[in-house]
Amino acid sequence: MTDLQIRDARPSDRDTILTATLAAYEQYAPALGPNWLTYRQNIVESLTNPASGHQIVAEVNGALVGAVLLIPAGTAVNRPNDAPITLDYPEIRLLAVVPSARGLGVGKALVDECVRRTRETGVSVITLHTTDLMQVAMKMYERMGFVRDPERDFHPAPNTTVKGYRLNLE
Repeated sequence: MTDLQIRDARPSDRDTILTATLAAYEQYAPALGPNWLTYRQNIVESLTNPASGHQIVAEVNGALVGAVLLIPAGTAVNRPNDAPITLDYPEIRLLAVVPSARGLGVGKALVDECVRRTRETGVSVITLHTTDLMQVAMKMYERMGFVRDPERDFHPAPNTTVKGYRLNLE
């Protein structure tokens, strides 16, 4: 039996969160080719200074196995090769589950926590972005009720679409 706990990240978690997130996303490096280095740098920068977001972690039996950023509405964000935008709704970013903890419900628990926190603020929508490379995540989001929102798409590289999704909380 696994003991899954969701909590706010502590400053002492920062290095472990970075290591776990890079371990989770590294599987996409071969498919991204030279774009992986840019994407990896974006991950490092986002996690080095998560001041604008709420960093949430998952622990299984006391070991940190997942993390996510919940970025509040009103936050200005830069999109690669796109104009900066100000978020009109909270956004889930960098959901990560270490490979050894996949299939235990960690990703869903982290998304559920983001949804719960957003509902508590009275906001009616939460958003996220993903790509076709992340089929397991996409299917999970869709099972949870997220729907495609093409108006939120952006294009960090030629022939690359980062797809917007939204979940109505009403």
